Amino acid sequence: MLDAVLTRIDAGFPASLDRLLDLLRIPSISTDPAYRAECRRAAEWLVGELAAIGFDAAVRDTPGHPMVVAHWTKAGPDAPHVLFYAHYDVQPVDPVDLWTSPPFEPVVAEGPNGRERITARGASDDKGQLMTFVEACRAYVETTGGLPINVTILSEGEEESGSPSLVPFLEANKAELARDVALVCDTGMWDEDTPAVTTMLRGLVGEEVTITCADQDLHSGMYGGAAPNPIHVLARILAGLHDDAGRVTLDGFYDGVPELDPAVRANWDGLGFDGAAFLGAVGLSAPAGETDRTVLEKLWSRPTAEVNGITGGYTGNGFKTVLPSKASAKVSFRLVGDQDPDAIRASFRAYVEAALPPAAKVSFEPHGGSPGIRLSVDNPALAASLGALSDEWGRPTAITGSGGSIPVVGYFKDILGMDSVMAGFALDDDRIHSPNEKYDVRSYHKGIRSWARILAALAR
Repeated sequence: MLDAVLTRIDAGFPASLDRLLDLLRIPSISTDPAYRAECRRAAEWLVGELAAIGFDAAVRDTPGHPMVVAHWTKAGPDAPHVLFYAHYDVQPVDPVDLWTSPPFEPVVAEGPNGRERITARGASDDKGQLMTFVEACRAYVETTGGLPINVTILSEGEEESGSPSLVPFLEANKAELARDVALVCDTGMWDEDTPAVTTMLRGLVGEEVTITCADQDLHSGMYGGAAPNPIHVLARILAGLHDDAGRVTLDGFYDGVPELDPAVRANWDGLGFDGAAFLGAVGLSAPAGETDRTVLEKLWSRPTAEVNGITGGYTGNGFKTVLPSKASAKVSFRLVGDQDPDAIRASFRAYVEAALPPAAKVSFEPHGGSPGIRLSVDNPALAASLGALSDEWGRPTAITGSGGSIPVVGYFKDILGMDSVMAGFALDDDRIHSPNEKYDVRSYHKGIRSWARILAALAR
């Protein structure tokens, strides 16, 4: 049966590509209210395609952009039931003048590596990824009359604008959406020939800290040397966040940080990752961070403290001799394992307050917090997916981590009580969120075939 489905995918691929291009033409920019109607149009387009396959599909309204929910329950009550998640909304396209073609007029053309690519906003993040699964389902239905397992599809329209409606929607629809496992297609390949399943995601805590000294800006000639400078205070505090070995100095920061599983470490060691080349590609000659850790460990399995921006005093053109009243910094912490976001925030605030000189005051503004995610490598659905991907790509599937965050995976665990399998087909050079975003035609084609194999493996 699987061979017939794969043959159908190959024969029908030109039509599959045309359908993706149709979806890419819809400018579903979720963060801009001017595109609200286009987001709904994208949701309705997707519902139409899923209904045509045979799904029970509907647009579900939220206070923001709608969700798409679709069910296939014809495989029988004893068959596995998965929840597939992706998003149909996209990032804004600015700056438009850097695009080589209009961002919502997709172009299929040969790239520098000689392979065909689709250039359009959303091609890789996440419409191309979404459609790999939809087209795999279509091939099954057209070939065999149905899917080998039961499938629920959830596609949201606010992922690129913070998913404000997602948690309330999941909480209100637990019984409908909680399944055996979630399949998340918002990740990428290890390289253009090696598939990957992501098992670690770092969490995130954001804090904005403002130091205030004088009640007004001061003339640096009249007050310099006598009045405390909040920029000096802030700089000393930020510099003290790390010791000479690159470790974060906050009390309790490493509570809940696990050592890497030996099997995962062996998989990573076999990936052939070149840390020096990775950093050299962006003009860096030496790594930062913990001196006793590899670059890949630092990116995927170790926590961080980073300063993302500093403001204070006069920053315009020319020169102004002023002692500012205030100085601010935006600080983020990437979390792993069982680190507690609330505890990390409290420890940072206590550290700052303890470091203040008598003449300084501090205020804080939180900017979100979510824990890291670790998925068990013993999950049967994960094992099935690893084998299916290896069969399609002809290489062992890499078990990878991610330095970033995909909050929906945590929501699925905490709210719906289910683990996720994160498999995607994006490449590092897909320029997601940037001008000239692209998706390789090969990624799209083999992504469809990959999902067909995964569905078959999960059925077994």
